[in-house]
Amino acid sequence: MPTVDELVERVVGAPPRLGRVRLVCVDGPAGSGKSTLADRLAAPLAAAVLHLDDLYEGWSGLEGVAERLEDQVLTPLSQGRPARYQRYDWTAGAFAEWHEFPVPPVLVVEGCGSARRAVADRASCVLFVEAPADVRLARGLARDGEALREHWLRWMGLESAHFAVEGTRQRADVVLDGTASLT
Repeated sequence: MPTVDELVERVVGAPPRLGRVRLVCVDGPAGSGKSTLADRLAAPLAAAVLHLDDLYEGWSGLEGVAERLEDQVLTPLSQGRPARYQRYDWTAGAFAEWHEFPVPPVLVVEGCGSARRAVADRASCVLFVEAPADVRLARGLARDGEALREHWLRWMGLESAHFAVEGTRQRADVVLDGTASLT
């Protein structure tokens, strides 16, 4: 498994493909370790991190996130303009406040669906993080609570279908084991 330093070197060595931004997509199923990896990459890359959890329209928002990501974040950055996205409030069940960020040297987009085929030609690096389903479910329920089990199981089915159609794992530059320790 590559180290964080090796992943950073890989990103820095790749050309910017989203205007002058190096786009890093950290994709994979829920509970696999994507957020942990994205957070570990942020500081050494001087990267902005966008968690797709802020853009999904709740538990049924996997397929609808692509348009918001494109319109609110990727298109403006590709044109050298700051990004501005509206955060989804999972508790209220509605979109809430807007967040803005300047054009970063590196943008790490973390979340299931971040490395869709439609984004592939603009990504400097695609990382796919995976872990066994039972591990992912246990992590999710530990974080979100047992009351959300049915939502988690439904989401896991949606993301499985998504990855089958998109071929995300097969197109990734690097596939990482989300159960292994990052060094």
